[in-house]
Amino acid sequence: MKAANKDFARGLPRGADKASIFFFCGPDEAGASAAAAKVIEALPDPGERVELSGADLRRDPAMLGDEARSGSLFGDTRHIYVRASGDEAHDALKTLIETGEAGAGDPAPVIIVATSATDKSRTAKLLEKRADALVGMFYAPDLMSVAASVRAMADAAGLRLGGDLAERIARAAGLDVRLAQSEVDKLALYVGADPQSPAPASVDDYAEIGAATEEDGFQPLVNAVLGGETGKLSRELHRMRELGLNPVGLLLAVERRATQLAQITAKLGPRGRLDNLGRGEKAQLGIFWKEERDIRSQIARWPKRKLERLIPRLIALHRNLLANSQSAETMLAQELAEIARFAARR
Repeated sequence: MKAANKDFARGLPRGADKASIFFFCGPDEAGASAAAAKVIEALPDPGERVELSGADLRRDPAMLGDEARSGSLFGDTRHIYVRASGDEAHDALKTLIETGEAGAGDPAPVIIVATSATDKSRTAKLLEKRADALVGMFYAPDLMSVAASVRAMADAAGLRLGGDLAERIARAAGLDVRLAQSEVDKLALYVGADPQSPAPASVDDYAEIGAATEEDGFQPLVNAVLGGETGKLSRELHRMRELGLNPVGLLLAVERRATQLAQITAKLGPRGRLDNLGRGEKAQLGIFWKEERDIRSQIARWPKRKLERLIPRLIALHRNLLANSQSAETMLAQELAEIARFAARR
């Protein structure tokens, strides 16, 4: 069986309950990981979680079958979770299938998240026509697809989202469906929504709970780049990698701030000052007290002529990241470092 991002928006795709092997691949690692979590949550009895790496299985292809057919230390059920790269798990899966067909018995559920693999890989081809396997291809996220996922999450939680709130949540989560799910859960709790008692949610409600970008640390990275803080940038990029956040989502946060600076600069004019704006005008431009000091510094570093060069560059980088997902993290780090150096030359 085969599936894609959209098939997991409202739960698991049809036939997933018949599968015992799940192979999730593609450039959207966050989406693949979120789908893996849904599979585990839907298991009748997940039991003990056994984690293996693709490198382990490449060294010892028999290990997967051994673990999948062994009893838990606690005499309970188990499931196997593998993080792999490319086709590292191919030989292990082939061995698991062949030994099963030879009478070795049914294995525990096996869930594999494979970065750098696609639905055209050897592993996907091995599994895609099997009734007991599900191959999920997770394409690079875009605003429209993540917003659609947010709406599906909201429906499942009993949330009725008003206006463009789904798009706002998708942007705030940096196009990361795991963060978006967290935001939807918090919003449902805040307004008292559940599937049996649906409730509406507004932009004001969402503003009250705060956005994922603030809570998960996007703004320090944005401020390091556009504030020319080259010394902080490498540390922030390292932290973002540890959080496993999507490179496109990180860039989107920088794009949003650059666009905001352009709007503020246009409002102020050539000789205008931020202090001349009233509280209402600042709110309309998205200038709130927590970020005002950083925005003030960035306006000084990015006059209109520099922003006119920066914004097209960010748009081009966005396209390049989507087209080169496997090298997106390296490409983003290099480009942001160059932009930060440019900002530092005030």
